[in-house]
This record gives sequence, structure tokens and C-alpha cells, in this order.
Amino acid sequence: MSSPQLILVVDDTPANLEVVCETLSDAGYEVATAINGDRALKRVQVYPPDLILLDVQMPGIDGFETCQRLKADPRTASIPIIFMTAVSDADSKEKGFDLGAVDYITKPFQEKEMLARVKTHLQLRQLTKNLEQRVAEQTADLEAAFTQLQQSQCHLVHTEKMSALGNLVAGVAHEINNPLGFIAGNLNPAQDYIKDLFKLIALYQKEIPYPSTTLQSFVEEIDLEYLQEDLPKLIDSMQEGVDRIRTISTSLRTFSRSDCELPITCNIHDGIDSTLLILKHRLKANECRPEIQVITDYGDLPEVECFAGQLNQVFMNVLANAIDALEESNQGRSFAQIKAKPNQITVKTQLSESQVVIRIQDNGIGMTDAVKPKIFEHLFTTKGVGQGTGLGLAIAHQIVVQKHSGTLEVNSTLGEGTEFVISIPLKAIAVKDIQAKICVDAA
Repeated sequence: MSSPQLILVVDDTPANLEVVCETLSDAGYEVATAINGDRALKRVQVYPPDLILLDVQMPGIDGFETCQRLKADPRTASIPIIFMTAVSDADSKEKGFDLGAVDYITKPFQEKEMLARVKTHLQLRQLTKNLEQRVAEQTADLEAAFTQLQQSQCHLVHTEKMSALGNLVAGVAHEINNPLGFIAGNLNPAQDYIKDLFKLIALYQKEIPYPSTTLQSFVEEIDLEYLQEDLPKLIDSMQEGVDRIRTISTSLRTFSRSDCELPITCNIHDGIDSTLLILKHRLKANECRPEIQVITDYGDLPEVECFAGQLNQVFMNVLANAIDALEESNQGRSFAQIKAKPNQITVKTQLSESQVVIRIQDNGIGMTDAVKPKIFEHLFTTKGVGQGTGLGLAIAHQIVVQKHSGTLEVNSTLGEGTEFVISIPLKAIAVKDIQAKICVDAA
């Protein structure tokens, strides 16, 4: 059973208080009293009523000022106030309503009229409370649904991007490997053939020391001596090119590796190096600026249990943003000015207790204090229309925090640069515990 509603009656005349209190009590209401505005203001802070019956003419602060103070305080502003007074002129009523009163009862009052007005305004207050509660609940449900939608969208975009990028990169690596294997497989026999031909030429020169004029002219034309010296070097260069392509292909496969449901052990440095290799075309010098310098300071790290493909996507997003920041900082600067203060990206790794820490820092444009708190928000971007989706860093944050139980933080000073700090556990303990529990339950 619900408790009776509390009504505060404020009147400086004891006889009036007695009559009103008796009437309300007989109607089943709980009644509190105050003999002036000061006491009323103090009482409502401790025991907020459901409704206030307020006299206008009182010593000290009158009913109008008391009403004004109640409505000015957010804690009491919603309590309905009914003025009870013998002052019934139109100006006083208008003033009362302007101050926030919900009704006006003229003394001497009719008992039934007062009870009817009190009941009506208490019902209205209850309906308002119920409506506010329902609105708050629906707002909370909508916010929760919106947050879930954002996370689902991030996950979907990330999954699609990783799938598309992984398939593309893996396909390119596969296509490279086919002709690469053919070239690599034929280089050694080609070197042997060339050696045999050089031996054959040497034998001919020994047995025919005086060749015809035509043959001697052709030997001079092709510069046989230089050809014999340079051709092996060309083959060696081709071998170096094949080794370089094989390294690129391996890096592409490392970057695009598919993640399974559980984390695997991997070398973090391999993931960073493969990402830098894919971004190498953006680091090279062009007509507007010198090459972006990449400085790697790798610590002695053990292998880490992680979702390697997803973590590579984090490196890709953070490094691509660093390049974007450097490009933006170059606007309005000449080639010579940039060369004097070159663009740099520093990648540093270290082991901190049971955490692997990756710091990626640029000396670009930096961020304002207003931008920093928002950079991991869904769809937030400082780039122009068509240049950024606002999902890259949101996805990166989701991968590090939710998928790896790590942290992704940013340190930045406007005009000096930005540093992203990625920390992930060395061991995916939570995942192992869940897997172990599943095995025990299954057994």
C-alpha cells in the first residue's frame, strides 16, 4: 500500500493552519505546517512535500517571495504551489501565476473546493512524474540502443574492411608469388648457363687467337670484356630484387593474416614493419616535401597473444593518421622549410610489467584540447567531406579496449605533434579462462 501524500501548509495564523490541517487529514493526506516563509524553505529541503498550500501575506518574506525562491531552486522547482489568501485582486493572481503557482484559493475557502483543487493538482503531479519516468526510461533505452548500434556499425565496418583488405592483400601476395617463384627458380640455372657460355668464349679465343675482321668488329661493338664483367652483376641485382619482392610478399601475408576465434602468439614488430611497408608509398619524397622519416626504437619483446590481423589494422589507422597530420602541418611550408625541420614518425615499443606498450608519435600539427576528448568517438572526424569517415580511430579503440582488454590513449600539443600509446596484455588471460571453463563444463 502506498504512503499518503504529503502536503505542506504555510500560514502565519494558527486558526487557519488548524482548519486546513484538519480538513486535509480527514481526507487522508499527511500534513506538515510552517508559520512563515523561512521555515517553509528550510523544511522543504529536508522533507520535500508533494504539494504546498501557501499564504501570501506573512511577516518576513511573503508568499510571493517564498514561491519565487522555491521555483528558483532545481530541487524544489517542480513542487506544485497553490496560493491561499484573502487577497483576490486580478494583479495579485496574475503575479502569483507568473511566479509559478498552479492555482489560487481565496479565503474564506470552501472545504470541497479546496479538496477538489488539491486532489486535481496532486494527480497532475503524479501523472507528470510517471511521464518523466517513462521518458527517462525510454531515453535510456534509446541511448543504450544507439550505443549498441554504434558498436555494431563499427564492428561491421571493421569486419568488412578487414575482410576486403585481407582478401585484396592476400590475393596480391599470391599473384606475386607465382611469377616470383618462376623467376627465382630460373636465376640459378641462368647463372650456370652464363658461366658455361663465358667458358666457351674463352676456349674459342684460345683456339682462334686471330679472329676475322668481322668477328673482331662485333666483339668491340658489344664490348665483350665489359659484358663479361657486368652480366654477373646484373644477375646478382636480379637476385636481390627477387629477395626484396619475397620480403614484400611475406610482409603482405603477415599484415593480412586472418584471425581465428582465439588469439595467437605473434611478433608485434612483424606487424608494425608490414604496416610500414604497405604505407611506404605515402612516406616517400614527392615534389612537395622530402621523405617522411620513420624512426623505430624496438624493445626486446616476447611474442604476444593477440588477434594479429586486427592489431595490424590498429597500426594502420594510427600510422595513416600520423601521415595525414604531417601532410596537414606541411601546408604553407616550402620544401626547404620542411627539409630544415623534417617530418618524422617515431615508433617505440617496450615491455612494462605484463603489458606491451607501443608508442607512435609524429611531429605534425597536433590537436586542440577540444578535439582530444572526441577523437575516439563514433563518426567524429576533423577531415573534410569525403576525406574521413570518423570510424578509423573508433574501430582502433574498440579493437584495443574491447578485444584485447588494453588501453589506447592520446597525448598531443597543438603545433608540436601527437603521440598514441597502445597498451595490451602480454597474455590473453581472460580468453584462456573462458576457454578453460567451457572445456570443464563440457566435460
